[in-house]
Amino acid sequence: MKRREFITLLGGVAAWPIATRAQQPAMPVVGFLNSASPEAFAPFVTAFHSGLNEVGYVEGRNVAIEYRWAEGQFDRLSMLAAELVSQRVAVIVATGGTNSAVAARAATATIPIVFNTVDPVKDGLVSSFSRPGGNATGVSLFANTLAPKRLELLRELVLGANFIGVLVDANSTDANIQLREVQTAAHSTDQQIYVLTIGTEREFDAAFASLVVRQVGALLVAGSPFFTSQRDQLVALAARYAVPAIYEWREFAAAGGLMSYGTSLRDAYRQVGVYAGRILKGEKPADLPVVQPTKFEFVINLTTAKALGLTIPPTLLARADEVIE
Repeated sequence: MKRREFITLLGGVAAWPIATRAQQPAMPVVGFLNSASPEAFAPFVTAFHSGLNEVGYVEGRNVAIEYRWAEGQFDRLSMLAAELVSQRVAVIVATGGTNSAVAARAATATIPIVFNTVDPVKDGLVSSFSRPGGNATGVSLFANTLAPKRLELLRELVLGANFIGVLVDANSTDANIQLREVQTAAHSTDQQIYVLTIGTEREFDAAFASLVVRQVGALLVAGSPFFTSQRDQLVALAARYAVPAIYEWREFAAAGGLMSYGTSLRDAYRQVGVYAGRILKGEKPADLPVVQPTKFEFVINLTTAKALGLTIPPTLLARADEVIE
């Protein structure tokens, strides 16, 4: 073989890996939109990754993820959703409440959307739970319908409380629905409630101080991504002002909150990851029914109860799915 022919052959061999790489399909990109902050929602992002992994996707290996966090500024969600649409992501994961899902749905009618929200039918995101239609599907959190149950549990703990406070997020699109559910339940049991509507972290301290002034016997913290992101501060204030409180998610009780009752938020994020992966594999949102949770967690933190000087009734302890000691 002549030297020139050998060099030509060697050059062709060296080019093979380059040609092979050029033929590989581009890595799909998932747009992740959330109304809160990455630090507070890190455990839920981990659960989302777990769901993706279940269907064969690993971030950085065969899927890329573009994160957009509104940091509690709901008016930024529309802009952030538009950014993801302009990048032509393969699917948008809209988490952190109804606000994110509505913003994503307004930004695109073609890119698939996977949400976790309260009532996607009422919000106009899907036609029905079983047959979503359109370009969106996801997980329903049942947050509104469980608020009356939280009130019931709180009344069982703090017998004879004249007033029970209800803390509501002023920026949440679900706030009015949750409040109506609680008001209806309170009216049916002749329970007086004291409603506090706040929209910023700066208002927390004054809100809790007003509970003491009003001699409120206990507090129901309504479901809200903003409240979830501020769970450590809310739990600390409840301890400082010695207010027995019930929250939506287990993460509040794990952070030192007295009680929580709701579905598993981590499992909801895991399921969102599963659906995002299935869509990347070719399934259509219109054919994937909205997941409705079947597991509900009632968690009691006995350490917090002792610090508040409360004795948890045996009937409540018997019904708890988890007791933190």
